[in-house]
Amino acid sequence: MPSSRVLEEILDQAPADYFTLDWLTATLQQRSFGIMILFLGLLGTAPIGSTVPGLLLAVLAMQMIAGRGQPIFPHFIATRRLPTRNLRLVGGRAIPFLKFLERAIHPRWPVAFEALKRAVGVVILLLTAVMLLTPVPLSNVVPAIVIAVISLAYIEEDGLLLLVAILVGVTLIGLTFAAVWGAVVSAVFISQIW
Repeated sequence: MPSSRVLEEILDQAPADYFTLDWLTATLQQRSFGIMILFLGLLGTAPIGSTVPGLLLAVLAMQMIAGRGQPIFPHFIATRRLPTRNLRLVGGRAIPFLKFLERAIHPRWPVAFEALKRAVGVVILLLTAVMLLTPVPLSNVVPAIVIAVISLAYIEEDGLLLLVAILVGVTLIGLTFAAVWGAVVSAVFISQIW
C-alpha cells in the first residue's frame, strides 16, 4: 500500500483530541521507522533547531541497527499526549506531496532493497553525526534531505532510489570526514609552525 494511503488511514483512525507515540508506532507497525525518520529528516532541514530531530534520528538509527521491528521510546515520551490537530496538520500537508512523489518512487529492484535494508540504520546514524557535528551554518540541510530521501526509499521499498540515496549519503560522509581531517591536520601544522 502506498505511504500516502497509509497516512490517510492513520489520520482517519486518529483519536479526536490527543495521540501518543505508542499509538502511532502501533498503528504504523512495519512502516513506523521509515515514516518517523522521514518526519525527523524533514524537521532536521530547519536552519536552526536541528539538534532535537538529530538526537531522535540517532536513537532510531541505533534501534534499526539493533534489528528492532518498531521504534521503542522511553515511557515518559511514548505516553506523552500530543495534540491530534498537529498530526492532522502535518499529515494533511504531507499526503499531497507523497502522492506526487509516489509517481516516481515505487517498489522496484527488490534484491537491491533487501541487500541495502540493513545498511540504512548505519548510514542514517553517520549522516546524523554529520548533521549534528559539522559546525558550519546550514550544514544540517543536505544531510537531513539525504536522510529524508533514504527514508522515502525505505518506506516505498524502492531499491533503485535506496541505492542512489545511500551512495550520495556515503559520498557526503566521506567528504565531511575529509574536510574535518583536513582541518585537524591544518590546525596541527599551524600549531607546530608557531
